[in-house]
Amino acid sequence: MTAYAAAGKPRRYLHSLWLLSARDLRVRYATSWLGYLWSVLDPLVMSLIYWFVFTQVFERTVGAQPYIVFLITALLPWVWFNAAVTDFTRAFNKDAKLVRSTAIPRSIWVSRVVMSKGIEFLCSLPVLVVFALVAGAAVGWQLVLFPVAVFLQAVLLLGLGLLVSPLCVLFADLERTTRLILRALFYVTPIIYSLDDLPGAFRDLGALNPLAGIVTLYRAGFFPELWDPYAVGVSALMCFGILALGILVFKRLERPLLKEL
Repeated sequence: MTAYAAAGKPRRYLHSLWLLSARDLRVRYATSWLGYLWSVLDPLVMSLIYWFVFTQVFERTVGAQPYIVFLITALLPWVWFNAAVTDFTRAFNKDAKLVRSTAIPRSIWVSRVVMSKGIEFLCSLPVLVVFALVAGAAVGWQLVLFPVAVFLQAVLLLGLGLLVSPLCVLFADLERTTRLILRALFYVTPIIYSLDDLPGAFRDLGALNPLAGIVTLYRAGFFPELWDPYAVGVSALMCFGILALGILVFKRLERPLLKEL
């Protein structure tokens, strides 16, 4: 009986995770006329603006051709990352009553953000396919690394969520601080440029950003010349390191978190 109960815990966790993620998606699009299109409008508009500025207004000296595909392959994952981290800052405060009253693991309030925003990211991928076809982007076997990038980004986000979410409950100012950090992080992540565009020591420093290796994996199928095993290796180590740190910190802060809610 005990073994049966133990076996049922992962199923209940996954069922609860799915229900909460589905709820988030329904709430997000319930009163929206455009619905699904909101998942793609933000990265699409950003991509078109940067494409216009760097190809029509100024002479482009960074990135690779076709530049619009180069941009979209990084901006779609960035929107997932940015939206998830922003939601982490209010993950517990938003549903404080449910967090206190339900018996499900509190980490599920972090996992459901990763999952719901990840579903939105996957739903936005047809935009990348369309632009790749229209722009005539070459596709290589390295495209099989795309799911690896998705997995590593999910691991990174889960680790960051376990760190950020409880800390933002205990220290309210961290919500605004996190938003400022995200703005800066956009420009130090190789989105509108590649690591190869950075000079000397800046390239080595840029590779220490875990998002750099993840972006490299996303782009590998379209731009194999930008493949950087060092950046990918550093990213993988940092993603799992941040996850381990997040689990440790979350366990220590879970009780103070519940007292604060």
